[in-house]
Amino acid sequence: MTRLLVVAALTALIHMINTLIYGVRLAGIQTQRLATAISLFNVIFLVSSTAHMLQAPLLSTIVERAINVGLGGAAHPERVEILVESPIYQAQLEMLAADIRLVILAASFGTVVGTLLIPVFVQLFSLVILVFNQVGSVPRLVALAVFSPRKIWRSMAGVHLPRATAVRSAARERLPIPKGFLVANVIVTGIYTIGVLSALYAGALFPQYRSTAVLLSAIVNGFATVLVATIVDPTAARITDQALRRERSVRDVKLVVMWLAVTRFLGTLLAQVLFMPAALLIRWVAQLLV
Repeated sequence: MTRLLVVAALTALIHMINTLIYGVRLAGIQTQRLATAISLFNVIFLVSSTAHMLQAPLLSTIVERAINVGLGGAAHPERVEILVESPIYQAQLEMLAADIRLVILAASFGTVVGTLLIPVFVQLFSLVILVFNQVGSVPRLVALAVFSPRKIWRSMAGVHLPRATAVRSAARERLPIPKGFLVANVIVTGIYTIGVLSALYAGALFPQYRSTAVLLSAIVNGFATVLVATIVDPTAARITDQALRRERSVRDVKLVVMWLAVTRFLGTLLAQVLFMPAALLIRWVAQLLV
């Protein structure tokens, strides 16, 4: 149980950081240093990458344990096929599915936290960008944050979480942005959230060739990658560039950031629906290959 909670916490952290990414564009526009903003965020994204490296093996061990307990140490492939249909193994599958759904729920929680922190993050990150332009290097910037943090904390005075009235007012506004890419963001987030998780569960459904099933996660993620590359990222980038050229208001970018965060949350909810069908699809493809 402790291991599962660690995986859930790491998943929440990953999705919180991935949600904060949306605020980078806004910070870049406010400081007129978009390229610097994107470059500096890569430093923060290292935290997400580290969490990924810790999460993956921990999650894999949870799946492997469920498989081993369900099979009871069976050594022969033909016996494995029989044991997979046994009540004991099916019970392990049910518990594993519940564990994975908890991890998906943690993704939703992390996304909500990230969404609420975007206003704070934008102001803090804007300050970091301006300080970076003064000191000229990331090591000096880190040293300043560690040894002279008062300047940063003073700049946070007056920063608050978004008020419910402001959120409702923004939600009622007529969107001056394409709606199709927001729908695509829901789908993309749902697919990315369960890509590896569904593949791991498919490996438990088809334990004889579970490595094949896990590697087939690209089948699920591939469609999301196409949507990101052709619809979501280009549209968001176009709106950001228009705001930089003053062809759009900064308000439009704020709405984009807000709605991308909201649709990301909806995508994590969609992941709960997609999880099992995606696992069955991956198992089917794995069976075709063998």
